[in-house]
Amino acid sequence: MWLFVLFLAVPIIEIALFIQVGGWIGLWPTLAIVILTAILGTWLVRTQGALALAQLRNSMEQLRDPTQPLAHGAMILFAGALLLTPGFFTDTLGLALLVPPVRQAVYEYLRKRVKVQQFGYGTAARHEPYQTRHGGPDNRPGDVIDGDYAEVPPEKKPTHDPKGPPSGWTRH
Repeated sequence: MWLFVLFLAVPIIEIALFIQVGGWIGLWPTLAIVILTAILGTWLVRTQGALALAQLRNSMEQLRDPTQPLAHGAMILFAGALLLTPGFFTDTLGLALLVPPVRQAVYEYLRKRVKVQQFGYGTAARHEPYQTRHGGPDNRPGDVIDGDYAEVPPEKKPTHDPKGPPSGWTRH
């Protein structure tokens, strides 16, 4: 029900703000403001998004919980969508979400209301017994042979010396 009210209220608020601002400053300045906020918002989303991506990458490299950088990235993405939506109300919300302290406050608000039940990284998250992947129960490697190879092109296959018998390593 609240989602229906939101989808109904936001366009009504936007229309009312367009009428009020357009009445105060005129049509062309109003449209210029909407276009400028979209351009400014796109630039801010790009810079803030790059910062959030760097923080996410850093938390993954250090095997820390990536929840906060992911949440900030999601809020920046949502802010970008709000800024690209024409209107003063959505632009205000979008610009507010691009301010790091505002994002942090929203994150703390949501963190109190969302319960994470499980979190895992890499192979530890898979509940497969160690011995089935790496050999026997005594942790010795199984039947794995590590090696390198190089393909020999057909025109450069080894041949035997025409003056002597083949070496035995090649087929004749």
